[in-house]
Amino acid sequence: MSKPDPKLAGFTREGLVEAVKQGEGQFGKRELARALGLKGSDHKRHLKEQLAILEQEGVIAKDSKRNYVLAGALPAVTVVMITDRDSDGELLAEPVRADRAAPVIRLAPGEGAGGPGQPALGIGDKALVRLAVQDDGSYEARLLKKLGQSAHRVLCVMRKPEKGYARLMPVDRRTRHELVPAKGENDKAQDGDLVLVRIAKERRYGLKTAEIVEVLGDVDSPGAGSVIALHAHGVPQGFSEAELAETKKIKPAKMGQREDLRALPLITIDPDDAKDHDDAVFAARDEDESNKGGWVVIVAIADVAAYIEPGGQLDRGAFKRGNSVYLPDRVVPMLPERLSNDLCSLRELEERPCMAVRMVFDQYGQKRSHRFIRGWMKSAAKLSYTDAQNAIDGGGPDKAVQLLDSVLRPLWGAYAALSKARADREPLEIDAPERRVRVGEDGQVLGVEVRQRFDAHKLIEEFMIQANVCAAESLEMKRTPLIYRVHEQPSLEKIEGLSDFLQTVSMKWSKGEKATPKRFNKLLAQAKGTEHYETVNEVVLRSQSQAIYDTENLGHFGLNLDRYAHFTSPIRRYADLTVHRALIRALDLGPDGQTDEERSRLDTIAEEITHSERRAMAAERDAVDRFIALYLAERVGGEFEGRITGVTRFGAFVRLLETGADGLVPISQLGAERWHHDERAHALVGEESGNRYRLGMTVTVRIEEATPVTGGLLLDILTRPEKGPRPTRRAGMRRPGHAPRRGGPKRGRRR
Repeated sequence: MSKPDPKLAGFTREGLVEAVKQGEGQFGKRELARALGLKGSDHKRHLKEQLAILEQEGVIAKDSKRNYVLAGALPAVTVVMITDRDSDGELLAEPVRADRAAPVIRLAPGEGAGGPGQPALGIGDKALVRLAVQDDGSYEARLLKKLGQSAHRVLCVMRKPEKGYARLMPVDRRTRHELVPAKGENDKAQDGDLVLVRIAKERRYGLKTAEIVEVLGDVDSPGAGSVIALHAHGVPQGFSEAELAETKKIKPAKMGQREDLRALPLITIDPDDAKDHDDAVFAARDEDESNKGGWVVIVAIADVAAYIEPGGQLDRGAFKRGNSVYLPDRVVPMLPERLSNDLCSLRELEERPCMAVRMVFDQYGQKRSHRFIRGWMKSAAKLSYTDAQNAIDGGGPDKAVQLLDSVLRPLWGAYAALSKARADREPLEIDAPERRVRVGEDGQVLGVEVRQRFDAHKLIEEFMIQANVCAAESLEMKRTPLIYRVHEQPSLEKIEGLSDFLQTVSMKWSKGEKATPKRFNKLLAQAKGTEHYETVNEVVLRSQSQAIYDTENLGHFGLNLDRYAHFTSPIRRYADLTVHRALIRALDLGPDGQTDEERSRLDTIAEEITHSERRAMAAERDAVDRFIALYLAERVGGEFEGRITGVTRFGAFVRLLETGADGLVPISQLGAERWHHDERAHALVGEESGNRYRLGMTVTVRIEEATPVTGGLLLDILTRPEKGPRPTRRAGMRRPGHAPRRGGPKRGRRR
């Protein structure tokens, strides 16, 4: 770190770190300057430089509001939700904010017990607490204020044994303690019913009682996995009466002053089972003599802004949902069906309003210019990815073949040019195959397959990326506030973890080496063809930051782009609707653009839709886990090939090659020998023999237990461990064979 400016009295590295700490996540640059008594542009510029250095070193980090916090630390005062009790009866909690880490948080003894006439703090309650870091890295919390019951309640299965009392069994694997139906609640549900409950009475010891809020159906019925996932993550479902009433009043848009694009053979290319079509594409040779070999590409997007009034009921509902949620057997849409599948869907041979961007590229795929259009279009055809690809490859249905020369070949020609520019740009190329759970009309799982990825997919993806870049560029040019899609570079801590892992597979990432997409691609190319390729892919993927929405442009690391905004899917993403409105206002394309009120709320909107996206991703992942567990429940006792994808102090996680399902091999299943977790080697190592089960190792496992209600798989490993040198006992070595610390991970819990 450079030496502090002597004119900045008392401004030291330690003082700056302490100011960040005292700010408790509420200080940005302005507040830090005030806390340190800094005035003048030179002082503030020096502060900015020192903050950047501390951030690069991994000492501090920015939260979603761009305030500074100590890296890896929670604010001293934060909002938590009570999730469970430990074996001693003390309350356990997690941060409410989705962008914050979730270490073990334990309320101090007696906290939340409630005073005379005051109810005790219980599972599902939210509270404002003051945190103190403990020696083991966990947090102890002191209650400042009880904030009330969580909206998502507790999802349980009613169990009524022939003998004994009824019990409510939470489906969340984090919650170990069963509940007792409150007085008069027994008859509200049958044995095996899924129920939403609210804690009725919280006691320090003994089982808690709960009231049944809603009966959701039989836990063994088709689709129960989706129902559980949606309710467990609090995904809003359905539409309010006010939204539906507003939808009924909507009249189809008219052409008016829009630019007429009906003569262009714009086509939609979507998955086979797509019900809505929010983007259409067209390409042709550029006739401009100064751009020989160049291409004109038009991307037309459903004009959702033409139908959703800012601040109206539909707008509020769409913001609350944030995005559509895609589960194996259903879609939870952001907009009502009349909009998503009709008025805003670019149906074949039907006239529709659109927001389009006309882009001109040279023969090498470099963009020369672009222009946004409020247009009126008619889709010439609806094709699936398979249809379009088959036609290009020499087959396909008649409809696609008839469009081959006039529409498809020009699209592929433009894509070939754009591919050259993409190769020059070198975005991150992680090989992460996507698995799809196929569900029949009866709700039963038919199988699990890897989604095929054709050039048709890549073509549409690249066209959409270019349209998104144009949106960000146009709005920046007009100095219009917008919500960017941001993907920051990996943290120093994650790069160090990657470097440590690579040493175990005889590969190298030098300390201090700059993380760039090109460097990651070189690493992946080096691993290609080796037994470690899939593991290196996964570890590289885990080292990446999560993409978020933000009003500050921090670039997109994965795509290797300086600016990027989501523009191409307003039917299913609220972020895109805000960008459409910003473009309409900035480019004077109509009266229904971004309002002053929306502009003032962009920071809040960005934070909330980031949370909505994380919520949707978690629900989608959990639903897939439950459907696959249901599929494998009939194959308990079967043997499968797999690969170790994670090792922890309580066992090894194995991904089954056939289905992509993840299961846990508890450490107790590894044999009589004690095993310790060697974090640097990413392995479980036998204490006496030195034999090891390492990350990336191919193994054969047997399914011991598959639980559809939780999505959990318990496995037994049949493959012998790899030989290794007898280990030397080191200070601080973890010994999972001993009793785990309080609040540690539980058997059967997935990471």
